[in-house]
Amino acid sequence: MKNTMGEKWVLAVAGGIALGIGLLVGFSPVAFYASSEIELGHSASLLSEIRAPAMVLIVFGLAMLAAVGVPKIRAAVLVAAAMLYLSYGIGRLISMAMDGMPHSNLLVAMALEVGVGLLCAFAYWRHVKPA
Repeated sequence: MKNTMGEKWVLAVAGGIALGIGLLVGFSPVAFYASSEIELGHSASLLSEIRAPAMVLIVFGLAMLAAVGVPKIRAAVLVAAAMLYLSYGIGRLISMAMDGMPHSNLLVAMALEVGVGLLCAFAYWRHVKPA
């Protein structure tokens, strides 16, 4: 029998982070972004653009948490989680190269995204690696 505790742990952490950030951004975007000195104002269009990816984070976070208990979807969700987190982290790296240094909170977010993304990719690799 394959030991899946590492996969479950990675998915639980990744899912909890995605769900938490998604809920914060989705339901309190002005306050959330203010913590990184970003002023959103009250533009309905801008807030719509902010809330939409927050809902993506919520859905992916729920999928990650579901995969902890549903082995049949675990491999696919590990790939999706790695893609989600690494795309955010790489996007921030590109922005840093093109736009300069962001607020320190966003640097921490970037490090977390790349780290969690790599953990998900490693967990997937271990999942599909022949025993």
